[in-house]
Amino acid sequence: MVFTTVLGSAMALLDSTVVNVALPHIGLDLGADLPVLQWTVNAYMLTLAGLILLGGALGDRFGRRRVFVIGVVWFALASLACGLAPNAGVLIAARAFQGIGGALLTPGSLALIQSVIHPDDRARAIGLWSGFGGIGAAIGPFLGGWLVDGPGWRWVFFINVPLAAVCVPVALRHVPETRDPQARGRFDIPGAVLAAAALALVTYALIAAPQKGASPAVVVPGVAGLVLGAVFIVVERRLREPMLPLSIFASRQFSAVNVVTLCVYAAFGGFFFLSVLDLQVVVGYSALAAGTALLPTTTLMLLLSARSGELGKRIGPRIPLTLGPLLCAAGMLLMTRAGEGAVYWRDILPALLVLGLGMVVVVAPLTATVLASVDVARAGLASGVNNAAARAAGLVAVAALPLLAGMGPEAYRSADAFSSTFRRAMPICAGVLVLGAILAWRTVRSDALEQAGAEVGAEPERAGAAVPAQGAEAAEAAEAAEGVARAAGPPCRPECAYHCGVSAPPLDPGERRPRT
Repeated sequence: MVFTTVLGSAMALLDSTVVNVALPHIGLDLGADLPVLQWTVNAYMLTLAGLILLGGALGDRFGRRRVFVIGVVWFALASLACGLAPNAGVLIAARAFQGIGGALLTPGSLALIQSVIHPDDRARAIGLWSGFGGIGAAIGPFLGGWLVDGPGWRWVFFINVPLAAVCVPVALRHVPETRDPQARGRFDIPGAVLAAAALALVTYALIAAPQKGASPAVVVPGVAGLVLGAVFIVVERRLREPMLPLSIFASRQFSAVNVVTLCVYAAFGGFFFLSVLDLQVVVGYSALAAGTALLPTTTLMLLLSARSGELGKRIGPRIPLTLGPLLCAAGMLLMTRAGEGAVYWRDILPALLVLGLGMVVVVAPLTATVLASVDVARAGLASGVNNAAARAAGLVAVAALPLLAGMGPEAYRSADAFSSTFRRAMPICAGVLVLGAILAWRTVRSDALEQAGAEVGAEPERAGAAVPAQGAEAAEAAEAAEGVARAAGPPCRPECAYHCGVSAPPLDPGERRPRT
């Protein structure tokens, strides 16, 4: 049971780390410019971020094992298409389909453990799931570099096929099917389409801007994306069972922590996209050396995440959510020393150690605070929203950062050109983190983790149903309800006890009833 969920989630987790290591080789082999490399990353994140909430709802309705298995098979077939891609266009399209598979399998991994395993054994199972996930994240860059320098970059995608071939039979044979008996009503297909389309158009405009400037080919898609984003909000407000119930944002604490999440994961997304390129293009590392060089960040996360979570509970999340981004910002500024002729232990390792410590400090308390900001019954929704927000932030950062730093389409082919723009990009990432730290200090309550959750809605609601707050009385009621501890209910337990993802916070499906 735990084996198959770890294996399935490892496919998506590895993909988020190994592909970045392969980007320079993909570009050289396919004759691609920097926008193609951006789309190689973003096509996957686009469909994953836009559809991950829908993927969780499909599992609750039609069976978590069924949707998980479909996602694994879909992901493997799309990975095969990525590895066989004859040109950049096919690769980008296959990456988008790979993201759909990720949106189906990612929510189901932990949900299967939560819904099948007895509560007495669940903590140990989740510990194993989280621990092995951390190990997978740690070896991801190393594995990616070894594959790229060995059999070639296409094996970064081919590796998913044998993993799926093992995962699917084990899941079908040993994992029982579970559903949410209360899941009913229509799926929010319009919301999912609008969200994905809005992100796609804005991303296209940001990536195309360095080449096409403020031309209609850039302005029109950008404006259209913003309009579709506004339409998405209107549709979600009016639907009876929306994908994103806007009433959850009645908690000012939840809203504030999600803004901090946007800042933190935007900086992370931009940093890991550009730093791997810098290590190979400018410093001159091989793919294996570049992947291995980044191990200190994930190793620190693996070793210290549990202690960071406990520290956040003792002192409150305000200080960690302020100090963590500042440490990350310092690490990114130190990374500007990673230029031509850089010595690893002197110029690169200190930056990665400071960055890793900052990630340790911020990520686990950030996840815990998100879950503590809402009623326990809405923990799954809150986690999904936070996960999608983080992925969308990384998506936009990868699209926007080269534009803001002045990177041309051919920048990654020249060590001098890329080095100068990389040194402009890192202060931008650091500035976003400082903004997140300021927001955390001003908006996050120190006692946020002392409660099981704030009862933001005045009444329980169906899964996915919106309860809009309207008028001054409703606003006052929501504000008064915020910060009131629940008298009963399970405590907030973020499921990254041993490792927290660097590309997005872990998905917590909320409390599940054990199988009878």
